[in-house]
Amino acid sequence: MPQTSHFFAYISKIRWILRWGLKRNAIPENVMEHSWEVATIAHVMALIGNKRFNRQYDANLVATTALYHDVSEVITGDLPTPIKYHSKGMQKAFKDVELQAEKELINLLPDDIRESFDNLIVSKNIAKDVQRLIKGADTIAAYLKCQAELKAGNHEFTKAAEDIAARLKNFQLPEVDAFLEIFAGSYQLTLDELLNGSEKIRSLPMQTQ
Repeated sequence: MPQTSHFFAYISKIRWILRWGLKRNAIPENVMEHSWEVATIAHVMALIGNKRFNRQYDANLVATTALYHDVSEVITGDLPTPIKYHSKGMQKAFKDVELQAEKELINLLPDDIRESFDNLIVSKNIAKDVQRLIKGADTIAAYLKCQAELKAGNHEFTKAAEDIAARLKNFQLPEVDAFLEIFAGSYQLTLDELLNGSEKIRSLPMQTQ
């Protein structure tokens, strides 16, 4: 009899986990849609790195790893960043919980494919350069979310936007800078402006300070 698994049914529940839980959201965002956005950003950052900065990224591996980067939250939930990094003790405690959640998810997979997921889901097994690229994409996605909220008139995200902009400026990864330069400004355009091929790209606040 083939071995059955609850793995994908289980992680599909991340669509019900809302991010930014301590803030009022004008535009609700769940973990599943966030993961897709991070994956697409990380994928193109890997391609940019290979073409412009002489990197040796496996862009498809980067994108796939990014798709799974938050699946452990189906067990842990989305812990807000201010709580997660409140202290070194809190940070270590959450890392331990996150690792245990990742291992429990891995153990749901059939025996013959389980090993193939170790380097996608178990954070300590993910290559450092891939982790850094995904962290950059994750930070970009968070910043774009803040900008969307501010554009919607929600000033609840003002301080978060400032803090995340500062982190991006200090990230020291050229792929991050390249994505922001090439793509980020277009997020400020309306759908009509995008469809009409508008060249009027609006600078993000972080780029004008």
